Amino acid sequence: MAIQVSNRAQSLAPSQTLKFSARAKELAAEGKSIVALTAGEPDFSTPNVICEAAIKAIKAGHHGYTMNTGLPALRERIAAKIKRDQGLDVGLDQIVVSNGAKQSIGFSMLATLNPGDEVIIPTPYWVSYPEMVRFAEGAPIFVRTSYESAFKMSAAQLEQAITAKTRGVILCSPSNPTGSCYTHEELLELAEVLRAHPDVMIYSDEIYEYLVYDGEAPSLFTVAPDLFDRGVIINGFSKGFAMTGWRLGYMVAPAEIAKGLAKIQSQETSAPSTISQYAGIAAYDMPLSDLEPMRQTFGSRRDRIVKRLKAMPGIKCQTPPGAFYVFPDISELLGRVTDYGVSIHTSTDFCMEALEHAGLGMVPGDAFGEPNGIRLSFAASDDQLEEALSRLDAFVGGLTSTSS
Repeated sequence: MAIQVSNRAQSLAPSQTLKFSARAKELAAEGKSIVALTAGEPDFSTPNVICEAAIKAIKAGHHGYTMNTGLPALRERIAAKIKRDQGLDVGLDQIVVSNGAKQSIGFSMLATLNPGDEVIIPTPYWVSYPEMVRFAEGAPIFVRTSYESAFKMSAAQLEQAITAKTRGVILCSPSNPTGSCYTHEELLELAEVLRAHPDVMIYSDEIYEYLVYDGEAPSLFTVAPDLFDRGVIINGFSKGFAMTGWRLGYMVAPAEIAKGLAKIQSQETSAPSTISQYAGIAAYDMPLSDLEPMRQTFGSRRDRIVKRLKAMPGIKCQTPPGAFYVFPDISELLGRVTDYGVSIHTSTDFCMEALEHAGLGMVPGDAFGEPNGIRLSFAASDDQLEEALSRLDAFVGGLTSTSS
């Protein structure tokens, strides 16, 4: 009998960020010097108070399953956090704790989309959004933003993209991959459009909310709480608390949506790790001021990397107000040739040649739906950043125009 791989599995594209990270690891294993700025995780240890809470939970014998939707004590903390940060009153029946925010996004799509439903996704987008929509048998509809608009979708663009088939829109602020943040005024304009289309769900990915360096990055539902009756907040502990490996996230939504997602989770994964949930309780019991050293370090690194990138010929780079990525524009470098004779036609070409020949790992903008950009993470040590930027500077310096 021939092995059969489902059409569903074959239709999904592999993650380009994981692809470049894997290739960087392969080259490093071969003994090549590699500096990778591909990671989407803080290079900090999880705060000790969180680790101690997990150890205490293990020693106390909390080794069994929890409720499918998560520990009530953790959901109480999440509800209090939502009240404090987003200004919304939510019940425990509106919260489902999951194995990471990524799972919450995917299950939210499965719980709310029917075949053929359209979901608007501004580009550049996080690589998994389109595939999650497709997996739920929906249709991703891309709205291309621009370097000039700081990679943010305007109200006019949103209005133009909405059709009779539109059932959702994804917002991510602060953004992966650009670090862009929507302002209060910009969210008010988007909200005005969405009020005129009551059948459109709003998926708000707020996983980078505690990594903001300039001003604020308000939630859409703080600006327009009336829209939360068809909204989903996706969040977790991986970025702001340096808890990527703990795999702990959650979604908050109207009770009927949360109920639907909980049913899907009950059949697919059940509740997340009990120990991780106790760690999450400790995280939300921490004062936010304890996160300041990490945030300030990221802010300092951001300023350093942006300054260096702006000085490189052919590269344009804005200062991202949030997250831990920069997304410079390399459109002027496309069409050039390396000093060893390879033409650079795409951002994928650019990143692959830089990886193979300069030992520098980056992620091409092609992976995020923006062909003129590249993503660099500054979740790396100062020494790693300096070495990476030196390698990039040398690589860019070796590119020549085809007309020369």
